[in-house]
Amino acid sequence: MARSSADDMELKRGCEAAINGKERDKEKVVMCMRVAKGRGVWGKAGKLASRHMAKPRVLAISTKAKGQRTKAFLRVLKYSNGGVLEAAKVYKIKHLSKVEVVQNDPSGCTFLLGFDNMRSQSIAPPQWTMRNKDDRNRLLMCILNMCKEHLGTIPKENTPVKVTKDSSKDGPIESLVLDAESHVTVEKDLVLQAEEEDIEALLGNYVMAIGEAEAFSERMKRELVALESANVYALMETESVVEEVLQGLEIATICVEDMDEWLGIFNIKLRHMREDIQSIEWRNNRLELQSDSNVALIEELDKMLVLLQIPPEYEASLTGGSFDEGNMVKNIEACEWLTSSIKNLESSNLDPIYVKLRAVREKRAEFVLLKCTFVRRASEFLRNYFPGLIDSMLNDKNNFSQRGHLQRPDHADMRYKCRTYARLLQHIKSLDKSCLTPLRKAYCHSLNLLIRREAREFSNELRTSSKASKSSTPLFEGPAGANQPATITDSSADAYSKMITTFIPLFVDESSFFAHFMCFEVSALDSNPNAEATSTSSVTLEASASIVKPSNNPAELGVLNECLQELLDGVQEDFYALVDWAFKLDPLSCISMHGITDRYLSGQKAEVTGYVHILLDDLETRITILFSRFIDDACYQIEKYERNVRQIGVVPYIPRFSQLAARMEQYINGSRDLVDQAYTKIVSIMFVILEKIAQVEPKYVDIVLLENYAAFQHSLYDLANVVPTLAKYYHQASEAYEQACSRHINLVIYIHFEKLFQFARKIEELMYNMSPEEIPFQVGMSKVEFRKMLKSSLTGLDKTINAMYRKLQKNITAEELLPSLWEKCKKEFLDKYATFLKLISKVYPDEKEFGVAEDILNLAVGGHSTGTPGSSTGNVCKL
Repeated sequence: MARSSADDMELKRGCEAAINGKERDKEKVVMCMRVAKGRGVWGKAGKLASRHMAKPRVLAISTKAKGQRTKAFLRVLKYSNGGVLEAAKVYKIKHLSKVEVVQNDPSGCTFLLGFDNMRSQSIAPPQWTMRNKDDRNRLLMCILNMCKEHLGTIPKENTPVKVTKDSSKDGPIESLVLDAESHVTVEKDLVLQAEEEDIEALLGNYVMAIGEAEAFSERMKRELVALESANVYALMETESVVEEVLQGLEIATICVEDMDEWLGIFNIKLRHMREDIQSIEWRNNRLELQSDSNVALIEELDKMLVLLQIPPEYEASLTGGSFDEGNMVKNIEACEWLTSSIKNLESSNLDPIYVKLRAVREKRAEFVLLKCTFVRRASEFLRNYFPGLIDSMLNDKNNFSQRGHLQRPDHADMRYKCRTYARLLQHIKSLDKSCLTPLRKAYCHSLNLLIRREAREFSNELRTSSKASKSSTPLFEGPAGANQPATITDSSADAYSKMITTFIPLFVDESSFFAHFMCFEVSALDSNPNAEATSTSSVTLEASASIVKPSNNPAELGVLNECLQELLDGVQEDFYALVDWAFKLDPLSCISMHGITDRYLSGQKAEVTGYVHILLDDLETRITILFSRFIDDACYQIEKYERNVRQIGVVPYIPRFSQLAARMEQYINGSRDLVDQAYTKIVSIMFVILEKIAQVEPKYVDIVLLENYAAFQHSLYDLANVVPTLAKYYHQASEAYEQACSRHINLVIYIHFEKLFQFARKIEELMYNMSPEEIPFQVGMSKVEFRKMLKSSLTGLDKTINAMYRKLQKNITAEELLPSLWEKCKKEFLDKYATFLKLISKVYPDEKEFGVAEDILNLAVGGHSTGTPGSSTGNVCKL
């Protein structure tokens, strides 16, 4: 059994949406059902005259709360053209006056709903037909319940009534019988309460007249017989009517058969007509498709003709046009058209159906031939244009340095003329990349001649115009006073700085321009436009360090570097010659030249590549080699000193080194690594040779060392405060000086007080194995021996002290060292004697005889601030 539309929730939501719309007070749909709407027309006789075609509708029962009251409505909804429900009519349930089942519907599913507020009562109310009686009863029960709950009354049921007469012994009895054909089934009666009570009373009275069941059954049989007799009589009376009806039915049957035959004929004709229409439509569709295809084909052919047709002005430029500057705009436009046309005819950009067309293949071959012709002509022109442009610059002497006038290279005009053909080179690359190689070689060869001549003339004029005499650089040969500090004339380094500052930015600019101009797939660095105008101290070196950044195309970068080497090859000879010339004038100028070169190398921000870096690296290596040669010569002169002859005083190379270091510091311009390495090498050799020289006379080793180390400290005191490398060797010399002083002073003290300190050393040795009380009982260690030794050592103490001073003064050549050396000697002697007194107090605690000797010692070591021994007026040192 199909599901009732009353249970369709989608239908219910659709009804609520159609009823409420955008209203604030929403109505609630209690029940909705799909029905068929019909219309009956009531005539004057009160009979149904005609019937309209049924229409699909939806009946919805809704409620709306209005304060404490609730209103009930019956809404009629219809379907729009789009199949969407929309509200058609609305009836208030309170105006419902009757519910009537239509008798002409044998199924009992059609009924009427009458409302007392209808405008025209002459028009029959609409008839509603349900799918089945269950749906009808559910709808009617819902209406009744709504009436009872919200209105308190129920509508009346307008059901036809039949009056029948029963004959009995008491006479005819009229009874009301509901029409069984209505099939109206309701759970509750549609009559008023008073009517129901009257009917029940009537039925009660009637039943009370029945005496017994047999009599009632007998009576019913008599009534049945009477009814059958009446029916037979009625049929006999209506026989003529039946015959007329049958005759009419026969006539109607004949008409129906004729109509069926006509309808069959019409159906055949309509079928033939339908087939003809389909055939016409099919042919029409074919014609329309053919027309559309022809239009599309014409459009495609027009597009193809545009691709295959060569404009006359472009053909003239590509086959025989001039490459002068005035015609380059036309040539570039022709190149762009040719490039685009060849690209459009490639298989990847063309529809596969056109690839094998003869016209396309022929045109492609024609375009390729046109491309080869144009590339050949353009390449031949540029191969001749570059040498001609460079030759015009070579023939102009004003472009190069002359005697008395330094000319900085200026390639701005040349680059401007070359840029005219930059777009042409790009199109040549896109048309035939292999043609770029000979063009690049021609450009590099021509420009190399110009750059090499500019560098040669500039370098020659720099050396000619520099009035630099050979400087007296301090070396380590000859007498010590021969090499005095010379005035710094750094004209050679200035010449090198001018050369670097002028040409390195030029090389970078030319390399960057070449990479762009010759269509290399690398990103070139921007050169410093002010590099030529800046001085050596303020030049920015960002562009000088590199030509190009690393590219994602290593092969392209390799080809570019090869071309750049060919472009700049040979210019390094002029730089080498300038470096050699500067070195001959002043070897120390290598320091300045190295600093300038190192600044250009270390100022880059990107990875270093290209020939400019190679050139700078080679220059730095050459400068380093020349300076290393100079340092090696200096070291060789230090090593050459006579080692078999006793050295007296300070060796000559120590003061000369201080002069050399002072000059080297003045040449430093930037990094000082080169100078620090030279310091390390020279000073290391100086100290080694000094140790060897001191060993020639073992008796004077410490004197030679302390005098020379003191001289080294004195000559480099100021520089050591500012140069970390020299400060390190200054401290090393200071330690060596202290060690030499200590050894020499100890030697002088032991010479004059040998017995005293030998006795103290023997006591120290015995104390390792025995207690101090046992030592006086050893051989040679008795109190008598102690008194004898003390007397011999301290007798004539003032003379011994004077002898010590004379011993120090005798071998020292640097008189300025004597006061400090004598002070160290006194302090060392007092420390040793104090240690001796402590030992004696432990071993000989009862001996007091050496107290006199202590007073004499205090008197002997006193003196004036000059440190002269034998004077008793100075400060006395108390032990």
